[in-house]
Amino acid sequence: MFIDKVKIYIKAGDGGDGAATFRREKYVDMGGPDGGDGGDGGSVIFVADPNINTLLDYKYKKHHKAQSGGKGQKKNRHGKNGENLYLKVPVGTVIREAETLGVIADLTEPGQEVVVAKGGRGGRGNARFATSTRQAPKIAEMGEQGEELEVILELKVLADVGLVGFPNVGKSTLLSVVTSAQPKIGNYHFTTLHPNLGVVKVKDKSFVLADIPGLIEGAHQGAGLGLQFLRHIERTRMLVHVIDISGSEQRDPYKDFVTINNELLQYNERFALLPQVIAANKIDLVEDVEKTLNEFREKIGDKYKVFPISAATKEGVEELFNYLAAQLDVIPKVQLFKAEDFKIYKPKEEEEFTITKDGDIFVIEGKKVEKLLRMTNFDNYDSLLRFQRALKKSGIEDALRQKGVKEGDTVRILNLEFEVKW
Repeated sequence: MFIDKVKIYIKAGDGGDGAATFRREKYVDMGGPDGGDGGDGGSVIFVADPNINTLLDYKYKKHHKAQSGGKGQKKNRHGKNGENLYLKVPVGTVIREAETLGVIADLTEPGQEVVVAKGGRGGRGNARFATSTRQAPKIAEMGEQGEELEVILELKVLADVGLVGFPNVGKSTLLSVVTSAQPKIGNYHFTTLHPNLGVVKVKDKSFVLADIPGLIEGAHQGAGLGLQFLRHIERTRMLVHVIDISGSEQRDPYKDFVTINNELLQYNERFALLPQVIAANKIDLVEDVEKTLNEFREKIGDKYKVFPISAATKEGVEELFNYLAAQLDVIPKVQLFKAEDFKIYKPKEEEEFTITKDGDIFVIEGKKVEKLLRMTNFDNYDSLLRFQRALKKSGIEDALRQKGVKEGDTVRILNLEFEVKW
């Protein structure tokens, strides 16, 4: 099954907790702190794999989580780092942040990797908090949470030349006679239900050819299969517009040509700038080929080069593809996104903190204070004192006073509620 767009949830591993331990050995009465750091959480990394051509695996498995880091141990033993999670996707996959649709990465090269969710840092053990004046700290940090987000994976096939046209005009047949691709071919509409790729070899040159299905009138609005597959034309450097010059289905070749070009333009104005040639197919079914071609050329003018061909008998096919190969030597590759369009995902930046009221409870929100809370062990008295000092240093305590918070009032951060004592 060909799947070219999915939304999935990814979660990097959390950092391991630091340890708060002390040396306990024979003949050592007052052993110092020896708690090790927690291990870092694994990151979620996407990899472009040339052996994959669909996003099918992600249709049925929507949640992906990297391994968390191990806890720190006594004797300054650090926890084991969590293993990274490598998610393989087809070459040509665009990764977007689901909420904003911002482009995180465009994987266009085999083996290309990008870290999309970074693992959490391991918490520091109490050995890291020892100073000349505090030689026996009982403080240890809990591990930092790994990043998490929903992403949209969108496959845009990598092809040099795209075959476009109405269903049943011979695109799949043409692809099959010039490449080793074996698309399903039949004498009815929508035989082709997903893009087919093949490599064309012309003398000492080669290029990738794609049969793009699903284009009919209204395709840019989702009619037929159009909206689903128009995105696959975006990377192509040239278009071959295949028409049924014989009118074998009582269709007007010129009207079909205009209709499809209009659909391309409505979907993306850039398509109007793509070099395009016309493959006037099924000439083997035309009684007076020259007359029919001349009438068609008079209607379209001199803008497009027309190649009379028969995909069924291969007549004119070699000339068409020799021309395409020569043109590709001078047409630059398409760059969908510029480097500045990319971003490494970062959680949304917010104010340092905000204080609101929920009934009688004062609620503190903010990335930094929430991160501090998650990394604090409230069962440890020294860690609690450190948390309180951090609140004061960050200005939260003063802000609470300005909001009118009095001793005995309740304050909440995430799911933790505590009574204020000045």
